[in-house]
Amino acid sequence: MEAVKCLSGGASLEANAESVLRAIAPSLDPTRHKGQAGKIAVVGGCREYTGAPYFAAISALKIGADLSHVFCTEGAATVIKSYSPELIVHPILEESYNISGVNDEGKRDISKKILSEFDKWMERFDCLVVGPGLGRDPFLLECVSKIMTRARQSNVPIVVDGDGLFLVTNSIELVSGYRLAVLTPNVNEYKRLVQKVLGCDVNDQNTHGELLSLSKQIGGVTILRKGKSDLISDGEKVQSVSIYGSPRRCGGQGDILSGSVAVFLSWARQCNSAAERESTISRTNPTVLGCIAGSALLRKAAALAFEHKKRSTLTTDIIEHLGQSLEAISPVS
Repeated sequence: MEAVKCLSGGASLEANAESVLRAIAPSLDPTRHKGQAGKIAVVGGCREYTGAPYFAAISALKIGADLSHVFCTEGAATVIKSYSPELIVHPILEESYNISGVNDEGKRDISKKILSEFDKWMERFDCLVVGPGLGRDPFLLECVSKIMTRARQSNVPIVVDGDGLFLVTNSIELVSGYRLAVLTPNVNEYKRLVQKVLGCDVNDQNTHGELLSLSKQIGGVTILRKGKSDLISDGEKVQSVSIYGSPRRCGGQGDILSGSVAVFLSWARQCNSAAERESTISRTNPTVLGCIAGSALLRKAAALAFEHKKRSTLTTDIIEHLGQSLEAISPVS
């Protein structure tokens, strides 16, 4: 827990990334029960994109979450289920093409039914991941907007990636001022976010100041800007993670990151709850800690996978090294 104390004191987090991992990863205590190590839900997956939600959800399990759910369209559900029996898959989302003959009132009823179905599960989740494989269907995005609003009302953390960032960029009020939201943009997604929120182009000469301003403008939302070094800000300060990963840039690594951040964020919140009970532990923004830990672990797993597979490294190879990478930093006693 000394790492958490140090972090809240304003020390550089670059050298402390591994300490963060060790500090927030819970022990494997035989007295704990199923669910205490994290219950994650991924909202994404349509007929075109089934890999991304799987990568995010299975990464959460590989790191140590107890349960991982996927809320997707019916066309994606069977495919995602076939990837792994470990995931709990809910085929409740709908796309416009599937309800093309339904009038406006009927669509409103379908939207209410989707939200009602999701509400049955909401209180069980420690964090949502919104966006992997979501697609950009208008009706689907409208329903997901309502799910995000409901999650915010329930104080459930939200990690936004992929097409979820497309949704948020066009409807920034979904996350504005919500301190338990994390945005994980790549270079193009970040560019669109800056143009929308700050009304200018990206300034590569002032990366830290620009990221700080962007987070502040959105009300203290934590932003993890992916790049050669991952930059993280909650509007108060900017931290970086520069651990060397892999030169192989296969698609899907961002999905691993979003699932990883969700798990570590939920663990960091547990640490903060303990800090409230034990005054010796300083309180630190759990979204920032989650981003630091998720970024560091992905980079280490990618490096390890590349050692073995070189140019043929795939996202599935990186996922298989998540547990080993975490164990190397935070061994099971």
